[in-house]
Amino acid sequence: MAMLTDEMLLESYHMATELQLDMEFIALLLAEIHKRNLEINLTIVH
Repeated sequence: MAMLTDEMLLESYHMATELQLDMEFIALLLAEIHKRNLEINLTIVH
């Protein structure tokens, strides 16, 4: 995870959730996002 830039990490998280990948993988990404104190911008599409 350390090799990912913050932008790449956030993009990976958004893509993983969009594609409904394994929840354990998403949880790993989310843990790293919290570790780096990054904010997740949630966009709701109607």
